[in-house]
Amino acid sequence: MVPASRVLSILHRAARMLACLAMMAAVMPAAAASEAGGQLLPPPNPAPVAPSPLTPADPAKPVPSTVPPPPGRPKVCLVLSGGGARGAAHIGVLKVLEALRVPVDCIAGTSMGSLVGGAYATGMSTANMEKLVGGLSTESLFKERPPRQDLAIRRKIEDHTNLVTPEIGVRADGLLLPKGVVSGVQLETVLRQLANAPGYRDFDDLPIPYRAVATDLVAGTPVVFSQGELANVMRASMSVPGAVAPTEYQGKLLVDGGLTDNLPVDVARKMGADIVIAVNLGTPLMKREELTSLIGVTGQMLNILTEQNVRTSLASLQPTDILILPELGDFSAGDFNHLLKTIPIGEAAAQRQAERLSALSLPPEQYAALRTAQRALPPSNPAPVDEIRFAPLERVNPAFAAATMETKPGQPITQATLDRDMRRLFGTGDFEHVNYRFLEEPGKRIMAVDAIEKTYGPDYLRFGLGLSSDFRGNAYFNLLASYRRTWLNQLGAEWRTDVQVGQTSSLVSEFYQPLDTRQFFFVAPRIELERRPVNVFSGDSKIAEYDLRRTDFGFDIGSQFTKYGEARLGVIIGHQNVSLSTGPETLTPATASSVDRRAITGRLLLDQLDNTHFPRYGYGGVLNIYSSQAGMGATNTYTKGEFNASGAYSVGNHTLSVGVRAGSNLGGPGLPRYDLFQWGGFLQQSGYSTGQLIGGNLQFARLVYYNKLVHQTFLDGVYAGASFEAGRVGAPLVPGSPTGLLKSGSIFLGVDSPVGPLYLAYGRAAAGQYAIYLFLGKP
Repeated sequence: MVPASRVLSILHRAARMLACLAMMAAVMPAAAASEAGGQLLPPPNPAPVAPSPLTPADPAKPVPSTVPPPPGRPKVCLVLSGGGARGAAHIGVLKVLEALRVPVDCIAGTSMGSLVGGAYATGMSTANMEKLVGGLSTESLFKERPPRQDLAIRRKIEDHTNLVTPEIGVRADGLLLPKGVVSGVQLETVLRQLANAPGYRDFDDLPIPYRAVATDLVAGTPVVFSQGELANVMRASMSVPGAVAPTEYQGKLLVDGGLTDNLPVDVARKMGADIVIAVNLGTPLMKREELTSLIGVTGQMLNILTEQNVRTSLASLQPTDILILPELGDFSAGDFNHLLKTIPIGEAAAQRQAERLSALSLPPEQYAALRTAQRALPPSNPAPVDEIRFAPLERVNPAFAAATMETKPGQPITQATLDRDMRRLFGTGDFEHVNYRFLEEPGKRIMAVDAIEKTYGPDYLRFGLGLSSDFRGNAYFNLLASYRRTWLNQLGAEWRTDVQVGQTSSLVSEFYQPLDTRQFFFVAPRIELERRPVNVFSGDSKIAEYDLRRTDFGFDIGSQFTKYGEARLGVIIGHQNVSLSTGPETLTPATASSVDRRAITGRLLLDQLDNTHFPRYGYGGVLNIYSSQAGMGATNTYTKGEFNASGAYSVGNHTLSVGVRAGSNLGGPGLPRYDLFQWGGFLQQSGYSTGQLIGGNLQFARLVYYNKLVHQTFLDGVYAGASFEAGRVGAPLVPGSPTGLLKSGSIFLGVDSPVGPLYLAYGRAAAGQYAIYLFLGKP
């Protein structure tokens, strides 16, 4: 089986190769015109623009250095190549340079080299870099969604369905997919920690002057950054096409700098370097036996193309320059889970050049003074901003976006708050990418928020799947599709339709209309159609199956508590039919076969869980009230209440989750036969069949323990666990049903996979009943 890190590395390379081919295709017509006698004119100089965190220096011109060469010695510039996860070896090189007291007067880096170089240029020590890199992983760098607690509540509600596919844009010109597997918002949060220099900076004013290289995806040319918001610059430099969405600014798309200048020796020369220390991580070619597929051949082409621009850089090295070549072997460019393993390799490579490097050594006192100065990062400006300005938005109301942020004009600026603001903006589901920058205008300080709306929106389609089996001949499936239209007006109206076919078939269509720009209050008319089976058991034997059909029209008014929850109050007008599908004729429903539904409803939802499938932290709960009113035309008068809550806490890989559930009639008449509680199944009184317990009231509690066994690139986690459960189902529908305190438990293996949670479980009840469960989707 091919390791996941190897697959990620190949995909990384294949995406970059495709971008190279696209650039070659763009350049070839121009070259043909030149050969035919045509003349290519340089583009006119653009008009001056306000400072941007992504303002590149013109790659066709020398980059002027504002830092003069050190007196009495040559100016030494460190050049760090790209290489994905292999780039952590650069830290090992830096450790040796410090041990040998080799001065670093400027740094130029590409992709992962821009990350390590940027951190060092801002004064971060190698020890802190090593500690920070040791805490990184593929999940922390490239997980698409921000922490779930920061999502808007409407996006959290989607997690309680079995929708699993990414969003597909629906537009008049067809279906569109996102530009990258991940957006890069979570990546930027990590990069801000690594950058060690928040805010907009002139890179010549950093403790060590610094440059980063990205690629203009349209023009196919390198873009050299001499200023900007460092985390954004790093992200642009390592935005692997197809994997990480391109960085967009002023109509340009920026991607990984390794496509055009993976070892930017030329940039170091333009910074005034007398001596270049170049660290080339290499792009190993695959062996003949590995070239057995399209992906393998594509990856090899990328390796060759990347090596070509590296060879050009290597050819420009002078005899006085020093080349360091870490022997990384087959270490994958996509293995971000084992970054620390490459650091000793970088140290060993630098030690092999120790004799030449030592010739550059400074006396201990002089080097100590230099390093002290290079760790003194000028603080960013913490002054409040006078205005928060959004880039022009086509659909999203800027007032809504501003209300989503905690940062306000006139209030102190903190990095932690800004990071949360970016995650919250992205968590609304409206933006493809978000970042920020600070502008200084006469008498005014501006925070400019570059929130890029989804280019494949504003209408989205998603699909889902749910499967279950009890290995007793009972197997079920459900297919889902969700179509969501957003920003139908300036208040953010949204029309969502969910369709499901299978064991339970349903259609739910709701028009959600906020009443204010903050979307604190809303109204929501909807229609619901449902058809599902209701199984009836006597003991552990199924004796009948009913066919339930329901049609409801509802209208809710409510309020969203931003990311925390939602409250609703509404009315329902509908009809319900129940007919006997299988079972003795004596069980044919009589008075309850046709029911008019007229009710006042209420719902309070809180959700701060970090994961709905295998939560490790947080809490959540929902309270539902259904008050059927004969005075409104309902068949029966009764009030049904149900409460469900859970919480989780983890230490290391170990998690304890507690859940409670309770339901009953609230005063007055008991619940009618057609609206009882149905219970039983995995983690719902395990050991009993799904839906085996039917009664007029319910009390239930469970304690679940699970251990995260595997940390894997393409899975959020593999878990082994057990549950301990106790409950009671009162006023049973059928005589002979289990009564009293019911005790049960389960053991399970669970996988939090890209297509939803997968469970294999064994449950057993104290009464001796047992069941084996297989689920794909929420149980």
